[in-house]
Amino acid sequence: MKIAVYGATGMIGSQIVNESLTRGHQVTAISRSGADVSGAESVAAHLADESTFAEIAKDHDAVVLATGPSRTGGDHGEWLAAMDTAYSNAEGTRLLIVGGAGSLEIDGVRLVDSPDFPEAYKAEALTHAAALNAVRKASESLDWTVFAPAPLIQPGERTGTYVTAKDSPAGGSISSQDYAVALLDEIETPAHRRARFTAAN
Repeated sequence: MKIAVYGATGMIGSQIVNESLTRGHQVTAISRSGADVSGAESVAAHLADESTFAEIAKDHDAVVLATGPSRTGGDHGEWLAAMDTAYSNAEGTRLLIVGGAGSLEIDGVRLVDSPDFPEAYKAEALTHAAALNAVRKASESLDWTVFAPAPLIQPGERTGTYVTAKDSPAGGSISSQDYAVALLDEIETPAHRRARFTAAN
């Protein structure tokens, strides 16, 4: 398969690229800098570039959005607008979106709305929740999947094993390597089309 990964140099995006290459897929690694990624075709592009995104979507079987809003005080509205650009120009491809854990629910309450949710991550979690709401309202012809990580995701071990859930956390943590495993499994064997799911170790 031909898989394009936006945010290919980030913690999660780089693992998705690695897992895709390990499985023998043809990968286009997209970042704002166009940094060289061994084994992949490296491309410099911004998610907000409508014409470039449309061309990439047309030329790939799946496009992964492993990007997120600014963590340095930038306008989150710019990222949401870029995501809307992707939603509007992804016809003909499968769109996989790295979501946020904050909108997962326990007993009907979103994690981001719970009193012990870390204040430092609240703005980002609410922005990811807005992106999820937006893609749910996108055209019915859009083939999308949002994959929310466990509440804690960080580099660790690739075990190749994980458990999944839909709207509530499947567990407390997942390694970025096993997150990539689960995402590639979803690309190769779709089980959550036009839906959000999550996974944990």
